[in-house]
Amino acid sequence: MNEQYVSHTDCLIVGAGMIGASTALALAELGLKVTIIERFAAKAYEQSQPFDLRVSAISLASEQLLQQLGAWQGIERMRSCVYKRLGVWEDELSYAEFNADEISQSHLGHIIENRVIQLSLWQQMLHNDNITVLCPETLISYEQHQDGISVELEKLRFNCSLLIAADGANSQVRQLAGIGITGWDYQQSAMLINVETELDQQDITWQKFVPSGPLAFLPMPGNSASLVWYQQKDEIKRLSTLSNVQLEQEIARQFPDRLGKVTVIDKGAFPLTRRHANQYVKGNVVLLGDAAHTINPLAGQGVNLGFKDVAALQMVIAKAIGSGENYQSHQVLQRYEKSRRADNLMMMSGMDAIYSTFSNPSLPIKLLRNLGLFAAHRAPLLKSRALKYACGLA
Repeated sequence: MNEQYVSHTDCLIVGAGMIGASTALALAELGLKVTIIERFAAKAYEQSQPFDLRVSAISLASEQLLQQLGAWQGIERMRSCVYKRLGVWEDELSYAEFNADEISQSHLGHIIENRVIQLSLWQQMLHNDNITVLCPETLISYEQHQDGISVELEKLRFNCSLLIAADGANSQVRQLAGIGITGWDYQQSAMLINVETELDQQDITWQKFVPSGPLAFLPMPGNSASLVWYQQKDEIKRLSTLSNVQLEQEIARQFPDRLGKVTVIDKGAFPLTRRHANQYVKGNVVLLGDAAHTINPLAGQGVNLGFKDVAALQMVIAKAIGSGENYQSHQVLQRYEKSRRADNLMMMSGMDAIYSTFSNPSLPIKLLRNLGLFAAHRAPLLKSRALKYACGLA
């Protein structure tokens, strides 16, 4: 153990993924000294690299945050796919399409590889004098006391005013803090499939609901796409064992005709789970992103909720600093939890309601949900409100 001590850092962030790195930049903007630790550095980018399986549908609100943090230009220099329309249906007669024009926007969002977002954020962090990046580094333990937190890392020990958990769904910080979670498994898995497409439909992302689970299309640059296939766990295991040619045949049988012919490039799978921390703040420990909540990926809102957490924490601390309050006080940190917990819970419950409704095989329920989509498509005010909320603009 290296007995070197760093006298003090305002904020120690555990986890330098998309949420941790954006939190570091957001708090550094306020003049705080930030130390962020991570076991693995962001991977370098080359245009010739194949698309990564892990992608996110970045909302307009998340795009605005990334612009504010200086990371958006880096993303644009690498690669992303902008989309303007969102299609949802079960039966063709109930097809509902949402268009950016309906909310006076040029687009609804971008599909971007997670590693591209992370790398652009890292590039900004490494050039910020208020941020110290320690990598590789690992949290061992911490102890809260009246003046802040004493932290033991693998290589260093030092004190901080805030310990911020951005270390994912299995957060070590959350576990060390003794913060419990509620949640469940959905008894389904999702398969991610990167494909090259015969048809050019890059301005739209769509989702078709079938009895076994949704089938989703996320456009990628060029004639490429990420397919998301929700199915029972055993079926996803079977699909995962198929060769790429065999999987293409299954896709042709199960996906709608509008997908067209595809060539499978890569594939992977993950289980669907819901987790929600019982509290976001405990003493001087603060949870953000997946450390605080994981959501059914049905509408691609997971990382966008995390970015909302970042923006909310920055705003709460900025107001405290501006008014002369102690930004690490219980009263200030509770404002962050209050501002985010209800919104996250509402989105999680909304996705669960949609998931449950479209999983119900009852014919009357099927009729009602298709009537709902039919009506939504023809109700401009309802559509625009729903669209603004999904984009993070309301």
